[in-house]
Amino acid sequence: MRLLITLERDETGRIITECPSLPGCVSQGEIESAAIENIREAIQGCLAARKANDLPLAVSVREVEVEFA
Repeated sequence: MRLLITLERDETGRIITECPSLPGCVSQGEIESAAIENIREAIQGCLAARKANDLPLAVSVREVEVEFA
C-alpha cells in the first residue's frame, strides 16, 4: 500500500510527519530519515487499529486548487 505523508519542521527543529489518509496518524523525528521510518511504524499501527475496529483502511484524500491573494 502506498500512502502520501507530509513533512514539516517544527519550531524546535524536529520533523513532524503526518499521513492525511489516516486521521490522527502523526509521528516525528530528529532527521528526515528517522521521521519517515517512524511514520511507517505509525501507519502500520493505525492500519491495524482501523482493521480491528472494522473501519475503512484509509480515507479519501484529494488535491484541490484554490486561489490565494
